[in-house]
Amino acid sequence: MTETLTILYQDEYLIAVNKPSGLLVHRSMIDRHETRFAMQILRDQIGQHVFPIHRLDKPTSGVLVFALSSEVAALMNKQQEAEESKWHKGYLAVVRGWAPEDVFVDHALKEKLDKIADKKAQQDKPAQSAQTQVKRLATTELNVKIEGFDKSRYSLVWAEPKQGRKHQIRRHCKHISHPIIGDAKHGRGRHNRYFKEQLNCPRLMLHAAYLQLQHPATAETIVLWAELDDCWKHLLQGFGWQSALPENLQFDSI
Repeated sequence: MTETLTILYQDEYLIAVNKPSGLLVHRSMIDRHETRFAMQILRDQIGQHVFPIHRLDKPTSGVLVFALSSEVAALMNKQQEAEESKWHKGYLAVVRGWAPEDVFVDHALKEKLDKIADKKAQQDKPAQSAQTQVKRLATTELNVKIEGFDKSRYSLVWAEPKQGRKHQIRRHCKHISHPIIGDAKHGRGRHNRYFKEQLNCPRLMLHAAYLQLQHPATAETIVLWAELDDCWKHLLQGFGWQSALPENLQFDSI
């Protein structure tokens, strides 16, 4: 069967989908052997070209928006870059340890360039300002010994990045010593393996759950929510975290 993506919103200007974890947005030199791309799947699904106006990392799931023309894409890029951006994002993440109840992370990030994909990019860019609001929604403690501790603690957090720096939430969570589960680059291997092998969660536990933006033609505010996948639902149910979710992410027990 032909693969399709769940469409969250569509009109003559924009289309938004719920991108699954493990899917690249577009072809990349970083992952040259990959054959599946959100752009290509969506183009075949709706029968017209789509133009990316933001990105999600391959392992991150959630709201992904495309323009349906290059002109609209240019307008939306300007909207994101404006000083008073109309874009507001909310991410759900599972992190190691008991995260602070509410913390504003203000930590500049130096762009990390890929040796292949960013070969021609400027190599000495200064660090860029980056801020993320992180709120703890729930916690749990497991009777599992990992990294020398008799018990292991984890938190469910809601993260709102003020910019869209590469790996911003992942790097900010690491900066406050609460790395995201499943993050091979910025996380903790033993915890990642435990979630993969014992809890059937082999993915990065980061989900772009919410996006608010301004429509390029009508200036109407568009609010988008992306449903959680089965990996997320089983984990949240097992940890007793369902009631801590925002109302738009609530789900029936599975």
